[in-house]
Amino acid sequence: LSTEDSLRLLQSVEGEYRERDYCILTLFLNCGMRVSELVGLNLQDFQGDTVRVTGKGNKQRTVYLNEACAAALAAYLPTRLKPHDKDKNALFVSRNRNRINVQTVKWLVKKYLGQAGLDTQKYSAHKLRHTAATLMYQNGVDIRTLQSILGHTSVDTTMIYTHIEDQSIREAAHKNPLA
Repeated sequence: LSTEDSLRLLQSVEGEYRERDYCILTLFLNCGMRVSELVGLNLQDFQGDTVRVTGKGNKQRTVYLNEACAAALAAYLPTRLKPHDKDKNALFVSRNRNRINVQTVKWLVKKYLGQAGLDTQKYSAHKLRHTAATLMYQNGVDIRTLQSILGHTSVDTTMIYTHIEDQSIREAAHKNPLA
């Protein structure tokens, strides 16, 4: 998604669970989490401006939260439903008072993509991870830092997520001091 598409997606959020859903989309678009990482978040994973994310292979990494994430969390937490005891630590809670699951998150992302007038066949919850990576890269985040944020073992995997455009490659050729 472009920056404009991302903003349109965030603006499309409405309804009874508006604060929760807005927070979910904001975390996806700013932190580049996988769906499984997002649904696995617990209240105690947050410390100040950081969140401890458990990724593939139970590997943990620290992700820093920007102002948009902090504001979305601050708006959501007072509206968070009281979960059943077994899910009392879950950050995101479903209407049934259980930890929200992967399928529900995928469904709600599709719902808001449609409401924003975006192509639900082309975009998905996982594409929001790609969007976060691409937008960060296009705005000056270096590839090694991005690798750490996304929790990739290999920088080659990170390169797939950045969707470097031909224009960026063309500009790089012109920026060479020997050009």
